[in-house]
Parts: sequence; C-alpha cells; structure tokens
Amino acid sequence: MSVAQSRQRSRVPRNLLIVFLVLLILYTLAGFLLLPWWLERSIPEQLDQRLGWQAEVTGISTNPYTLSVEALGLSARDSNGEPVVGFDRLLVDMNFFQLIRGVAGFESIQLEEPFIRVDLLKDYRVNFARDWQNANPEPVGAAGPPAAEESTGLPRVYFRQIVVNGGELLFRDFSKRQMAEFRVTPLDLTLNDLATWRREGQNSDYSLNAALDRQTVEWAGDLSIAPLYSSGSLKMSSVGYETIAHFLGPYFPYDLRGGSVTLSSDYEVQAGEVFYLETSNGQLALEDLAIALNEESEQVRLSNGTLSVDAIGFDLNAREINVGQVSLENLDLALARSETGQIDWLVPLTSDPQASEPSNGGAGPVVTGQPFWWSVAGVTLSGSRVLWQDNQPENPVELTLEQLSVSTGAISHQLEEPVTYKMQGTLASGGQLSLTGQVTPSPFTLEAAISGAGVQLAAFESYVQEGANLAIVSGSLGVDGNLDLDGQQEPLTGTFSGTAEVAGFSVRLPDSSERLVSWQTLRLAPIEYNVYPARLEIGTVTLAQPVINVVRNADSVHNVERIVRRSASGNQDAPSSGQQKAGDSEPEFIFRIGQLMLEDGALAYTDRTLQPAFTTLVDKLNGSVTGLSNIAPQEGKVSINGRVGGVGDLDFEGTIGTLGTEGVSDLRLIMQNLSLPTLSPYFGRYLGYGVDSGKLDLNLDYQIAGTRIDASNLMVMDRLELGPSVPGDQAVNAPVKLGLALLRDRKGVIEVNLPVSGDLANPDFSVGQVVMRTFVNLLAKAATSPFSMLGSIVELAGFSGEELGQVGFVPGSTELAEGEAEKLSALADALLERPNLLLNIRGSVAPQADGLALLREELTGGGQQELSGAAWQAAREAYIAGERALAPEALSNLASARGVALRSILQDTHKIPADQVFLLDPSRSAEVGDDGSVIVAFALDVR
Repeated sequence: MSVAQSRQRSRVPRNLLIVFLVLLILYTLAGFLLLPWWLERSIPEQLDQRLGWQAEVTGISTNPYTLSVEALGLSARDSNGEPVVGFDRLLVDMNFFQLIRGVAGFESIQLEEPFIRVDLLKDYRVNFARDWQNANPEPVGAAGPPAAEESTGLPRVYFRQIVVNGGELLFRDFSKRQMAEFRVTPLDLTLNDLATWRREGQNSDYSLNAALDRQTVEWAGDLSIAPLYSSGSLKMSSVGYETIAHFLGPYFPYDLRGGSVTLSSDYEVQAGEVFYLETSNGQLALEDLAIALNEESEQVRLSNGTLSVDAIGFDLNAREINVGQVSLENLDLALARSETGQIDWLVPLTSDPQASEPSNGGAGPVVTGQPFWWSVAGVTLSGSRVLWQDNQPENPVELTLEQLSVSTGAISHQLEEPVTYKMQGTLASGGQLSLTGQVTPSPFTLEAAISGAGVQLAAFESYVQEGANLAIVSGSLGVDGNLDLDGQQEPLTGTFSGTAEVAGFSVRLPDSSERLVSWQTLRLAPIEYNVYPARLEIGTVTLAQPVINVVRNADSVHNVERIVRRSASGNQDAPSSGQQKAGDSEPEFIFRIGQLMLEDGALAYTDRTLQPAFTTLVDKLNGSVTGLSNIAPQEGKVSINGRVGGVGDLDFEGTIGTLGTEGVSDLRLIMQNLSLPTLSPYFGRYLGYGVDSGKLDLNLDYQIAGTRIDASNLMVMDRLELGPSVPGDQAVNAPVKLGLALLRDRKGVIEVNLPVSGDLANPDFSVGQVVMRTFVNLLAKAATSPFSMLGSIVELAGFSGEELGQVGFVPGSTELAEGEAEKLSALADALLERPNLLLNIRGSVAPQADGLALLREELTGGGQQELSGAAWQAAREAYIAGERALAPEALSNLASARGVALRSILQDTHKIPADQVFLLDPSRSAEVGDDGSVIVAFALDVR
C-alpha cells in the first residue's frame, strides 16, 4: 500500500466526520433557528389563507434533539376582529425511538390556558365551518368529492400524555331568538398512554374537568382507539336551569324558571362490528325545580325540593333500562281548568295532528323491532301539595291537597303485572284521604281501599251548585270502602263496597240566611255499587236528627222548589239517565234501599203569604221506611210517628209501590189533637175569621199510582170557636158561622170527608190547596143552602133538604098537611144534634087559598050548615073579585097561629129548647104547594 493510498484512507473517516458535523450543524441550525422562524410565519399565513383569521404568535422554539416544539402566546381573530382561538403555551414532545419503530409517538402534548370560541350560527353552522367555507369557496362546476380510497387502517400514533391546563371554551348560540353565551372555564384534560392500534390488556386513561360557573363536568376512565372502546364515569353537577332551558327550550312546552340537575353514571362503550353501550350506577338529582306555563305567566305552577333517582342502568344491546328508587320531595303543583274545560298543563301539549306524524327526517329507515324493556324499583312522593283551581263552575273552585305522600311498588314494561300503591293527603279545607291497593296498567284493573275522614263539604259547594241551588253551611264526609275496577272489556266494570257518613250537615239557599236542611248524622251501611250495569244497593240508611225548614214565601214559591236549577229555557234539568223510560223493562240505573231509619227528625213549615205568617213544627219523628226500589214488583213499607205543633200526635203508615213506575202506593196519615188556633191564618184568609179555640184530627188515606193521586181526607174539628173577623179579599162571601154550625154536632164536633183527585205532575195541582178550597166551598154551600146541607149530613127519614126547610098547612087552618108531622120530627132531631143552630119560624098565609078556606068555613058555620054549589060558586067569585071580604084580622091571626103551632109542636112534642126556636113577624106571601097546601118556610141562624 502506498503512502498516498494510506493517506487517502485516513482522510475518509475524517471527511465523514466533517460531513456529519456539517449536517449536524445544519440540522441544529435548521432545528433551532430555521424551523421556528418558518413556523412563526407559516402558522399565521395558513390561518389567514384557510380560515381568514388574523393570528399572532409570540414565539416558537424547537429542539431538534428532543424532537419537541414549544409555541408561546398564540392568538387568532376572525374576520370580525373577535378572538377565536389562542393559548399561552403549547408543548409537543415526540419520542425518537418510537419513530424508529414506525410509530408517530408523542411523549407529551401540553396545552396551557387554551381559548376556543365556538359560535352556533342561525343556520346551525359553526363559525369554524363558516370561516373555512368563506376562505375556501368551491370552484364553479367542481366535481363532487373524490371517491374514498380503500381504507388501510389508522396510522400508528401513540400519545404518552396529553395535558390541557386551565383552558377556556366560549360557546355562543345565535340560533335562538336571543343570543346566549356559555363560558366553560377552567377546562382541564389529562389523557395518558393512548395508541391508535390494538394493544392487548393496555388501555389509556383520561380525566376531564370543566366548569360553567357553578356547573361542573367530571369525566374519567379508560380509552382505546382501535377498536374504539371506553369505560369510566361521567358526572355533571349543578347544571343550572338557564343552561337546560336554553338547549331544551324548543322541545319543552313550558317556561323553566329554576332548578339544577346533577347526573352521574358509570359507562362502557365500544364501536366495531356491533355498537355496544351500557351504563350503570346512574344517579340523578333535580333540585329546586320551578316551572311556569309560559313566559307571560306571573306565577310558578310547579316546583319541588328534590327529585332523586338512583341505580339507573341502560343497556343498548339488551334494549333495557332499569331505574332504582324515584324519590320526589316537596312537590308543589298547581292545576287549573278553564271555563271551556281545558286543563292548563295540557294546553301547550295540544299540537297540529300533522305535526305528530312519525318522521325520521330522511335519516334512513325507521328502526323497529323489540321494544325497550324498562323497570322502576318504586316511586315515592312526600311532603307535597297539589292545588286544583276550577273555573268551569259558575263559582270557581279552589281545592288544595296538602301533606301528600305517594308510594308505589315496582313498575316495569310488563304492564300486565300489578303495581302496589299507597296515597295519603290532607285537604286544606279540612279532611284526610287515603288510597291503598294495586293497579294493573294493561289491561286496566284497579283495587283500592278508600278511606276518608272529616272531608269538609263546603269546599265542594260550587260543584253541588251545578245541579242544585244550595249553599253548604257545614258538613263533613267520612267514607271507608273498597273500589274494584276492571277495564279488560268494554264497558268498564267494577264495584264499590263500604260505608259512608255525612255528619253535622247544613245547607241553605244561596240568597238566604235561613237553614233549609240539616242533620246530625247520615250513615249509609253497607253500600254496594256496581258500575256496569249501574246498580246501587244500600243496606241501612240511618238519618239522625234531620231538620227540614220549608218556607212558602210571599210570592207563593216554596223554598224547596228553588233547589232544582232550571236551564236557560226555564225548564228543569233533564231527568237523569237512571230514570225508567217508557217501554223499558228495567231502568238504566237500579237502586235498592233495605231500610231507612229516621231518628228524632223535624219538619218546620212557614207560610209567609199569610198575615200573620203561619208557622208549625212537626218534630220527634221516628220510624222506618223499608224496601225502597225501582225494580218491580218491589213494595216498600213506611211507619213513622211524631208530634205536630208541640201537642198533636202523628202516625204515617202504608205501602210504597215500585219507584219510577205505575206501582200503587197506599199511604195513611193520622194526626190527632192538633191545635186549631195554629191554623188561624188560613181560616182568616179563606173564611174571614180567626180561630179562638178547638182541636183537629186528620185521617188521610192516599192512593198514588205514578203521578195520579186519589185521596180521602177525613177532618174532625172539636170545639171550634171562631175569633174576630179578618178582612181580606180571598175570604168566602157567605155566613161562615152558620155553615160551621150546620156541620157541628151537639158535642161540638165537625166531621167532614173531603175526597181529592188529581195529577201530581200538574204544577197547578196542590193537595193542600185543593183540600182547603173544598172545605171552604162546603162551608159556603152550607151557609147559602143550609137545609140542603143539613139534609146531606144527617139521616132525615128520606126528606130532601128542600123539603126539610118548609112545612105545609091545610088551607085556612093550623092543621099540618098530611106527612108534615114526620118532617117536623126529622127537623127536630137535626136541631137537637146542633144546639148552636137557631130555627126562625115565620108564620105565613096564602091570601087566596087561605081566604077562600076561611070564607067557606064562615058560610057553613064551621061545617054546621049546608052550602049549595051555586051559592059557593057565587061567594067564591065575589071574594076573588074583591066584592066580599073577611074580617080584617082573620088572615093575620091565621099566620100568627101557624107560627105558634109550629113552635109548640117543636117545644112540647120534640123537646126543642125554647132558646133555639124563634118566631118572626108573620107574612101574607106564602106559596101554595102542588098538593094545595100552604107552605110555611123555615130559616136557620146561628148563635
């Protein structure tokens, strides 16, 4: 080897070293000087070209030996001059040895105090996409996107650690009517050991912490890229109602005004050939919720203390959602029904039917198949309140259910499984309610043990007034029973069995302060009610100390007539569907009452059409009514006794036909020892006299078939004495006292039977008025035709009233005509039975008949001398012509003698007291009967 060759060989390593050193120097210069210089200029230039942003970088440094890049103070502004991205420091540190292995390995990526502004625009684009499209417009006629090349898998990239410290995310939403801004800070992220290829048994771990004011997000777990897999936990705390309302506003039909949500859950998700998602141990807490119906509402209509849900689990592949216990505390809910019947909470949910048609927005076929399985371990509600406001009745209703607690058993998609429940609450107006049992959602069945105590009925007055014109003064309801409903078939069927009691009840008319109906207790036990077919059966109805106050006002309308509300047309409300229709074999509604027990009842009646007003009281009513029903051939029985006017006795008995049918009811009412002076206002109105004394017995027999009534009213008045006269335009124009004297027997008793018939459906028909008017007409007839009345009320040996009022004499003598003595005997018997009657006798003569008889007697010398026919004819013609006369006193003496003769017969023969027979001034105008006798008429008077 030559020296030259030796020297040449020795220079090769040296040259290589020089080249290496030169390259190293160039690499060093490029890495430390050139690359930072190029990056400082390239980054703002690229941001300007690609996004239209004006960017600045405080400084960039690189280390070619550690393969790290550090950028400081990046800030970029969009075309509007607003900050869009930035950071204080970015450090990227690559792993050289990973590069040798063909892996883009990053030892560390650290981002300090980053700032990102994301704008959601009105067209739902994001500001980044907008700026890119503005800076990179597609050329006209540009072809579509190039066909995707066949995927070769993700590049092998490895991140040992990614750290974001103190970041800030500003989100601005311009898609709504008003722009909303959300600033998430700090935003801290840590991601360790992340690779883009599959590594058996090795996953990265990550943690994310972010805050929006007091709202925080904590996210931690493991992550694998290929295949995509992650498991961990996510917790969002104190998410405020403003945030929720902003994002859910378009889908939430109400106005959210308060509340915060905390949600946490463990999860596991995997993407590959099959997407897998499962969550577990979920927890949800909703606190201080406040919801109004809309933005214009002044008041919050729903609020709560805390809603908590635990053990929330979701499995997408198994299509299953499981929820643990749902607990709701201090719920305050207000519901209102409008005048048109709409519930305020349901109004916002009313939508266009077309809007409810299913649509997937063109995203592909709708996925159908097995429905999700779901379950809830139970629901509890405590310390809650529900306010019900009803504006549909004429007088609005406001009911509040307080201290409401509800608990249920497990609920699931298996709707055929029964769910147990228990509910308790207290009405603010008074009373407690509870329901316990179970319900099956589908097909619907319900079992409920219902209990209520002390429920104040006054709170429900407006609902009562929809059908009855009543104001509830007091009263409490208690109920205890079992309700079973079954909706497996149409129509709904079910039963209720139990007891009910209404205590301390009192009602009045709304415009009156007077009590109308009241009672101490009304108890119904047992009650059996069947929903379909409708049937109500009550074993015993016990009514204790009821009081009914019936008042006939000055307008002649009774207060009880005003109870039934009338429609706008003036007619009463239509009969209920429970009434039996013509031709139907059975009514639509069936009811039976085993017995009604009446204990110490009272009925007060006042008639203000009279002056003074009439008032009476029927009290101490006790008895029973059994077997009431509207199903033929049921026949009920009634037996009630009591007291009238404080002294009289009352007995009411009989049978009651099937209600609502033509079944016959036979009823008998007996009242004894009623004080007649209490009826003085009625006597004053119709007779013109008050009543000073006397008592009354009534025996009333009534037969009622449907609305047809036939009645017998036997009235017995003892020692009736009229008082002073009472002026009035309705009093009968007749000598009432005479009529009463005719009806009164020698013991001072008046006994009359007044039959009545009519139709109870006729509004002009009133039994009481008909009876009173019949009695008045009877008195008027007695007073104006006394002998006719006398002949109709006593046995007078077959004589008529007309015959009894007169007696015939043989012309010219005081001798009674044939058969007249028997008539006087019958009249005497009648006078002896009615000692208050006075008989006035007016002796009278018929001048022609009696004059001719006296003339003949004079011509024959009292029958001692013969008188030829011609002589008598001549004398008779002369007397008639006035050419011959009797002694002036002859006829007068005969008239007087006849009166005296009649009085003598009555007093001496028939023992009529002298003070009961009176002689009147004789008359010369007597009539001549068909038999030729001279008629002497009697007149009756009263003491």
